[in-house]
This record gives sequence, C-alpha cells and structure tokens, in this order.
Amino acid sequence: MAQRYGGKFSPDPASNESHAPEPRPLEASFRGRSPARFGARINILFIAPLFIFLTAFWQPVTGMVTDLAGGAVMLLAAWLLRDGVRAEDAYNERKVARRPAIPRKMFASVLTGLGVALVIFGGQWNPFTAGLIGVVAAGLHLFSFGLDPLRDKGLEGVDRFQSDRVARKVDAAEEMLESMRAAIDRTGDRQLVSRVDAFQATARQMFRTVEDDPRDLTQARKYLTVYLQGARDATTKYADLHGTARDYSARSDYLELLNDLETNFAARTQKMLVSDRGDLDVEIEVLRDRLSRDNLHIET
Repeated sequence: MAQRYGGKFSPDPASNESHAPEPRPLEASFRGRSPARFGARINILFIAPLFIFLTAFWQPVTGMVTDLAGGAVMLLAAWLLRDGVRAEDAYNERKVARRPAIPRKMFASVLTGLGVALVIFGGQWNPFTAGLIGVVAAGLHLFSFGLDPLRDKGLEGVDRFQSDRVARKVDAAEEMLESMRAAIDRTGDRQLVSRVDAFQATARQMFRTVEDDPRDLTQARKYLTVYLQGARDATTKYADLHGTARDYSARSDYLELLNDLETNFAARTQKMLVSDRGDLDVEIEVLRDRLSRDNLHIET
C-alpha cells in the first residue's frame, strides 16, 4: 500500500490546511463591468508615434527634432483620449453625474492635429500643407471619437442641489473604490482581486439606487463615507503587509471583512428598494382614497 513520505524538512499538509482560509465561491471578476470602448483604436494611436520615433533619427537635426516633438504630442493626445473615454463611460453609467471638468477628447483631437502637422512639416517644410493635413486629422479624430459630455446629468423633477449633492458623494465613493482596487492589485492575489471586484459591484448597485432616489442618500451616507473609507484603509494596510510578509491569518481576516461588507451593502440596498416600494404603495393608496371620495374611481 502506498504511504506518504514524511521527514524533517517535508511540509506538513495538516498544518498548511489549518492556516488556509476557507475559500468562497467566486463570481466572474468582470461582473458589473463593460468592455472598454475604442480599445483597439486607442492602442493604435499609442503605437503609431513609436514608428515616428524610430525614423526620426535618420533625418537632419531640424527634421529629427520636429518629428520627435510631433510624436510626443501624438502620444499625449492618445493618453488624453483614453482618459476622456473612461470619463465618458463613467458619465454614461451614472444617472446623476457632472460633466468632466476637462474636455479631454476634444483636447486630444486638437493635439492629434498638431502632432500630425508637426510630422508633415518636418518632412516637407510647407506650413500650408502641414496645417491643412493637421486640420483634417483633427476633424477625423473628432468624428471617430465624438465630443465630451458638455452638460451635467440629473434626474428630472429633482432639485438641482440634491442632484449635485448625490453626484459629489458618488464621485468621492468612486475614488475610494479606485484606491481600494489599486491597493489590492499590488498584492498580485487573483482571488482577492476578484473578491474586491465583487464587493465593488455590490457597492455600485447602492450608488445607482441612491441616484435613482436622492432621498436614499440619508440612509446610505455612512456606507458611502465611513464604511468605504474603512474598507479602503484596510485594503491599503493589508497590501503593505503582504509586501513585507505573508500572513495567512491576516488574509483570512481580510476576506472575512470583505464578506461582511458585501453582505451589509447588499442588505442596505435591498432595504432602500423596499422602502421606495413602500413609499410608492402609500402614494397609490392616497390617490385611490382621493378618487374614491370624489367618485372618480373606475369600475373594472
């Protein structure tokens, strides 16, 4: 009969199992997320200037400097475009949102035209031709990726002050979620990254619920500030600890914290939805009573 080999330096499977945290079934890490728009096009805009850098060194000094400047401007435009698309996606996802403070996509179109004009000018030294092609490039860029959101988005019939208040709270909460994700990415632990993604999806469901009815902000205030800030700080401290030493008990405690947070956020969101349904039922009953008193009810 086969027998497990054991020795002085052999690992003890029983002791390892005792330190391992209880695994929890994981959901897909992309739950609640959508594919990035224009991903291939933006990557091409990052790659194209690299060819300019390679060929610039085979030209005279003035042409080389002009081409390098044009390539650098085009890289800056691609970076601004990527951030602008992300900001627009976040704007479209929310029901209450403020317009981006900087119109990155439009700035990216202008910088793309400028970069192309510099590259063309460095090869032909014809300002008219370079400027014309730059304008065409900027126009095509703007046509391909569109404009930035130019106005704030709120709920119809909701006080502007309340909409701005909700937008500020959700923006601050999103920043804490992003900091939390950046910290857990440093650990390289795929299970923890998936668990954080699942918690963020649950938290964003609460965000959408508050945006649907700003009156729920009072119930969710502690969750959007105190609890999220504590989750972010705990994640940052765990990531720092993970970088210096592997502590299975700390990992288990952190997983348990995520489970508790996700459960409480989901329960509070469900409670707010039930409260909203209760308010609707009250409104319906009041209207029915008024119609009944005025003899305007309809017999079916």
